Amino acid sequence: MTKYIFITGGVVSSLGKGIIAASLGRLLVSRGFSVSIQKFDPYINVDPGTMSPFQHGEVFVCEDGAETDLDLGHYERFTDSYLSQINNVTSGSVYQTVINKERKGEYLGATVQMIPHITGEIKSRLILASKRNNPDFLIAEVGGTIGDIESLPFIEAIRQFRSEIGYQNSMSIHVTLLPYLPTSGELKTKPSQHSVNVLRSYGIQPEMLVLRTQVPLGKTEREKLALFCSVNKDSVIECKDMKSIYEVPLYLEKQNMTSQVLKTLGVEEKEPNLNDWENLVYRINNPNKELTIALAGKYTELNDAYISVVESLKHAGFKNSAKINIKWIASEDILQDEDVKKHLADVDGIVVPGGFGVRGIEGKLKVIKYARENNVPYLGLCLGMQCAVIEFARNVAGLNNANSTEFDKNSEYKVVDLLEEQKNIAGYGATMRLGSYPCKIMPETKANHAYNSELILERHRHRFEFNNQYKDLLISKGLVISGTSPDGLLAEIIELPQNDWFVACQFHPEFKSRPQNPHPLFLGLINAAIKRKFDL
Repeated sequence: MTKYIFITGGVVSSLGKGIIAASLGRLLVSRGFSVSIQKFDPYINVDPGTMSPFQHGEVFVCEDGAETDLDLGHYERFTDSYLSQINNVTSGSVYQTVINKERKGEYLGATVQMIPHITGEIKSRLILASKRNNPDFLIAEVGGTIGDIESLPFIEAIRQFRSEIGYQNSMSIHVTLLPYLPTSGELKTKPSQHSVNVLRSYGIQPEMLVLRTQVPLGKTEREKLALFCSVNKDSVIECKDMKSIYEVPLYLEKQNMTSQVLKTLGVEEKEPNLNDWENLVYRINNPNKELTIALAGKYTELNDAYISVVESLKHAGFKNSAKINIKWIASEDILQDEDVKKHLADVDGIVVPGGFGVRGIEGKLKVIKYARENNVPYLGLCLGMQCAVIEFARNVAGLNNANSTEFDKNSEYKVVDLLEEQKNIAGYGATMRLGSYPCKIMPETKANHAYNSELILERHRHRFEFNNQYKDLLISKGLVISGTSPDGLLAEIIELPQNDWFVACQFHPEFKSRPQNPHPLFLGLINAAIKRKFDL
């Protein structure tokens, strides 16, 4: 049967539980085990799709169209897997399901309560995730911090679940922070002890501690934590700050974390094969070239808003032994042509990512114009493609003030318009064109050379599209539509053949990039940037 590993966090939030869960998943996969990872998010939103990127970071989209927490992106990238709606569970989705069942009379008149109905629904999501593909291990990460009121139903559900399936079939890993006091030169274990005590008070004794720290964990601190937290000394694992998140699996492996997990769960040890991952980390730490890529967006104050884009750029850099420096450009700061030159004169490539709303759009258009006119390698993602179409229509095709109906419903030239199926939709949650769709690639195009395929599958998250009323005009002016839906009705990829690399897509390629297998479009951008900078 599936073995369950529950990961909780204590002391503070944003400890990197998602990276630790993904790293453990990578280490188990390297031993030939099958792994699935699930995220429990305690917020009341049904999913993060309607949440501001400033509050919650990127919305990661799965193959089935699920709008999920950004940690699922880490899970997919580290384990090279494809997750789905069942891998992201929120309090909102749980409550919504329970209330719908109550309205339908499925509880036969019973008083609906936190226990057993809410906790029962959470447990059913665990079972559902384990039944899909029947993985050897299901890792479940609980968002937030132990002691948060909103996470209590998840912790109680885990307590019940572990009791029901037998403790030999599950384990608890608690991730905490060890504060370092530089004035006294001490690592303080007391906050972690208190956090474990809170977890115990909820009925869960962790079998392993993972300790986030700036400095190495000493023998004294390790023994103190093992003693006061009732954890085996070999199961007290240090996770110090690393230069790259991709180093974390190897650092945990050096401390025999996976071996301790397998021992705790009564699973026979297997020899790991981490050669490819070690080669990856070597390339990351030993680049022979360096590039600066501008990322011009409207959520640049929070880097997590574009985490998959950033990681995809790095992946393409790893392939080329190149260090990628991100230059963050707040598009609303680009007001004049002089601003564009000031911000972009020293960059080797430009990315305009997805987003919503009119704020910063004119700045993005100026950035795209600069890329087009100066032959700076450019990659547009979703909104970045729509803006590229608007810029081309205005400045090449002579359609002054061309726009998207998202930004100007009264525009004379609506070169970007609502998808037909979106025109009668009133709500916002999970109502866009979401998930994986096929795209037909035109021969002898940059997209075709990048993918080396005539048909691809890519993930979407948008409401607006290229308006085919302007298709013939824009093509006559030099725009190439290099990717379409199989029926030819939707423009999915556009490019400018006269530029070394000017490609934009309506989908989100960043969701399918992997550290050992970078996405073709990001690889195309970085290859063009290298060629331009080093005159190759």
